[in-house]
Amino acid sequence: MKDLQFKTNINCGGCVSKVTPVLNSTEGVQEWSVDTTQKDKVLTVKTDTLSANEIVATIEKAGFKAQPL
Repeated sequence: MKDLQFKTNINCGGCVSKVTPVLNSTEGVQEWSVDTTQKDKVLTVKTDTLSANEIVATIEKAGFKAQPL
């Protein structure tokens, strides 16, 4: 399993609640978390099968921005 990290604009509990159903329903996402206390709002995704580009597309589909770190 690999950990992929992204700089995001997911910056509050409301944002987390919007992205939660999208990430939870994405096949290949084993586990994820976002640290809204950091300046870069780092999203960490554990996956065996997804690429960084696929995660970025998923986050964008939820209405947020993500940039691989």
